[in-house]
Amino acid sequence: MKFRQPSLSHRTFAVAAACVAMVSLAIGAHAALNKRSLDAAKMVATEQGGVPAQASRVALIIGNGHYPDANHPLQQPINDARELGAALRGSGFDVDVVEDATKDDMNRAIERLKAKVGPETVVMLFFGGFGVQAGRESFMLPVDAAIWKEGDVRRDGLSVEQVLGAMDEKGAKAKLVVLDASRRNPYERRFRSYSHGLAPISPPENTLVISSATPGKVIDEPKAASSLLVSELLSNLKTQPGIESAFNKTRVSISRSSEGEQVPSVSSSLLEDIRLGG
Repeated sequence: MKFRQPSLSHRTFAVAAACVAMVSLAIGAHAALNKRSLDAAKMVATEQGGVPAQASRVALIIGNGHYPDANHPLQQPINDARELGAALRGSGFDVDVVEDATKDDMNRAIERLKAKVGPETVVMLFFGGFGVQAGRESFMLPVDAAIWKEGDVRRDGLSVEQVLGAMDEKGAKAKLVVLDASRRNPYERRFRSYSHGLAPISPPENTLVISSATPGKVIDEPKAASSLLVSELLSNLKTQPGIESAFNKTRVSISRSSEGEQVPSVSSSLLEDIRLGG
């Protein structure tokens, strides 16, 4: 018995080819749609938690209170950090508050800050805790600092000048620094070259710095829940027309209220004042 081979016409081949082409187009379109969806998801992830978008006003607020070498915890730095952070958020700042920060915590916070800074950014740095000067630089100390000699300060501390330099390299529009770190600390007399308080800070261009005492001076820790520096600063930020006038008013009011026992230091190289409300 002979079987007949099926014959395929030219039309049949054409229809089959058309079907294959349509399927290929459908697969390609589906792949392209998936790629666009994936790209969109990546973009959202980047905006939410990947590379931070540059902001017009950013602040890093560090309050360190629990130092193992201290006789008792410092209450004011953490309270100050929370109060100042809340006030700055109300003025439109993107605020990062870090409490009882180790050196790694502080380094990561600085990196997060740097990622947000661009040419039009106003940056504020607050540090409350123990500060030490070494080699004419002022260092902010993390809670896990192990200080026995001057080299330990450079190893474990973070230089205020270096942080300002990093912000300057990022092209920040203005750099604002509030240092409440001129305290008597447990590292006194541990190394021969120790000097009291903080060193004078020479601000780079477009920088405003206020510290709780003049260079080389220290203040005793009062019993109030918040520091005099931050309390007065928060009050003056509400009433003064600009940041520089608020800093200067804070210096004058603290000096007068303490009858000269505590005189904050203000250093400025601002080319224009910054208004928090505008």
